[in-house]
Amino acid sequence: MNKKKSSPLFLVKRAVGGVIKYAFLIVLCAVFLMPLLWMISTSLKPNAGLLVFPIEWIPKEPMWENYVKVFQIVRFGTYIKNTLITSLTPVLGVLIATPMVAYSITMIPWKGAKIIFPIILATMMIPGQVTQIPMYITWSKLHLINTYVPLILPFFLGTPYYIYLMRQFMKGLPNSLVEAARLDGAGDVRILYNIIYPLCGPVLTTIGVLVFIGCWNDLNGPLIYIQSSELYTIAIGLKSFTLSAKTQWELLMAANTVFTVPLIIIFFICQKQFLGGIATTSGLK
Repeated sequence: MNKKKSSPLFLVKRAVGGVIKYAFLIVLCAVFLMPLLWMISTSLKPNAGLLVFPIEWIPKEPMWENYVKVFQIVRFGTYIKNTLITSLTPVLGVLIATPMVAYSITMIPWKGAKIIFPIILATMMIPGQVTQIPMYITWSKLHLINTYVPLILPFFLGTPYYIYLMRQFMKGLPNSLVEAARLDGAGDVRILYNIIYPLCGPVLTTIGVLVFIGCWNDLNGPLIYIQSSELYTIAIGLKSFTLSAKTQWELLMAANTVFTVPLIIIFFICQKQFLGGIATTSGLK
């Protein structure tokens, strides 16, 4: 068997297979990257140079002032600040509430866990559109419309899908750690935050990135609950700018780049932990 693997024909086949595989991956990456590169390229062109053929992927004279015009026309600085509030605060809420719920139904031996977990899973099957009107009425009666509370507070009460991810991750941790800590006299709060929490770094990063991306891209929630333009998030600001800019494609692409680039940066910063968390919770390790 070893002689077969070391034969010249086998080595040639493996090399050819590797070249084909990587060539396919490069082509696939180029296909997925092309819209992003086109967006950035268009944002740096003058309006007269947008429809030039052949396509000029790298502008000879980049129009960086397009980004300045975007911030002058639309209050993107204010919108970004508002969006950071409605994106980072939910991340904090999820990272506090989700491990607590997951720990209670995974690591604490009580009969209610077998009842609570199916209920949590069942809530994932209810479409958001079904609860949209009742939730609006509830927040309205609490006089919290046109505030960030409806966009932030629910994340501090736990989110079913992320509770499920945390539970799956915690089930893979050795019970001996928890049992040893209990024998040493540690309480559940100390076990959670001193032992379990540090071990859940990959899945916590995954959850944090997913929540941030979801809140950053969210248009529906702010559109329903936010009425004052001073409180608009970047998603609403981008939508309003899209309607007003019309054929100013270079400005539209500059605005879209401002909207997209932070998400790309966050993904690359957290890439290792993010992919590790997905692989672990999916049972690939």
